[in-house]
Amino acid sequence: MLKRKKAMLVLEDGTVFEGISFGAEGEVFGEIVFTTSMTGYQEIVTDPSFKGQIVTMTCPLIGNVGANNEDIESDKPQAEGFIVKEISEIHSNWRAKFSFEEYLAKHEVVGIAEIDTRALVKKLRSSGTMRGVISTVDLNSESLVKKALSGPKMEGLNLVDKVTCDEPYEWEQGTWAPYEGYRKKENLKYNVAVIDFGIRKNILRNLVDVGIKPIVLPAATKPEEILKFNCDGIFLSCGPGDPAAVDYAIETIKYLIAAFKKPIFGICLGHQLTALALGAKTYKLKFGHRGANQPVLNKKTGKVEITAQNHGFAVDELTVPEELEITHTSLNDKTVEGLKHKSKPLFTVQYHPESSPGPHDSRYLFREFAKLITDYKGI
Repeated sequence: MLKRKKAMLVLEDGTVFEGISFGAEGEVFGEIVFTTSMTGYQEIVTDPSFKGQIVTMTCPLIGNVGANNEDIESDKPQAEGFIVKEISEIHSNWRAKFSFEEYLAKHEVVGIAEIDTRALVKKLRSSGTMRGVISTVDLNSESLVKKALSGPKMEGLNLVDKVTCDEPYEWEQGTWAPYEGYRKKENLKYNVAVIDFGIRKNILRNLVDVGIKPIVLPAATKPEEILKFNCDGIFLSCGPGDPAAVDYAIETIKYLIAAFKKPIFGICLGHQLTALALGAKTYKLKFGHRGANQPVLNKKTGKVEITAQNHGFAVDELTVPEELEITHTSLNDKTVEGLKHKSKPLFTVQYHPESSPGPHDSRYLFREFAKLITDYKGI
């Protein structure tokens, strides 16, 4: 048993949780959220959509399968901090290279364990997500409440600029296979411009799997520059923060919808930004949808998809313009989960069909995007 330092988690309403530290030591601020995923903690902590947030795992034991250099959604952890009931001090998995705690420590992610995560989640479900602080250096609750209240709220916060790429790059790696790893694919049929608002690597891998070569572009790339690539389609990625705050992206998408006649596909933040560009509005959910077990109704087929989700904002159904059709809805709270343009080759979903972690029910959407491109090109 490791000797661990005392740590505290304090919420902006004055709620205090005392526990022990793991990973790095220090002090971090963020919006406290929770995810119901039982697996994939390494993919979760590296998801750019968690920028600005401290993630609570509802699964009580975390770390038992260790960590590696492959199961990552970006090049480093993006979550500001990590909260668990129990951190496993042993790990066992044939792919593990080191412990999850070692991974967090290496990347200076502050974690807190041995707190009542069930009570914390019940608090967030009843009161809504709120700002908070994890600290191993300041154990004065009054001081920490003041620090929590001094931080920015998620509403009105543009975090895309903190996670987007600096320069354009191309991607040729497909999804992972046993004993093969991530397979590089060549001679891909189509080129697609991917606007990086906080792209997850498994989205790029799934695009490659259906014959698409992603050309990833920074979020602030001018629409005229995007069109110069003369791609076969455009993909609008997921990302963190308040979609309404990313005003330049809304204007870019508005321009592209008017000028680009080829297929466009958006996921999560890309879905929200597209809706805003077409005149809809978004709003902040009470505690968001985060986890790998979210049921969504496909209104076209009548089938239920179990989906992976990670978002704190949603499109207001009452403001969806006439030219858009609502294709998917959440079975938990009836929120909008998918949109399709009635006259243009454009569709979006709120959830994550790349499912890393999560079920593969919705990966057909990547095939639909590729088919849309094929149909447009007349191949």
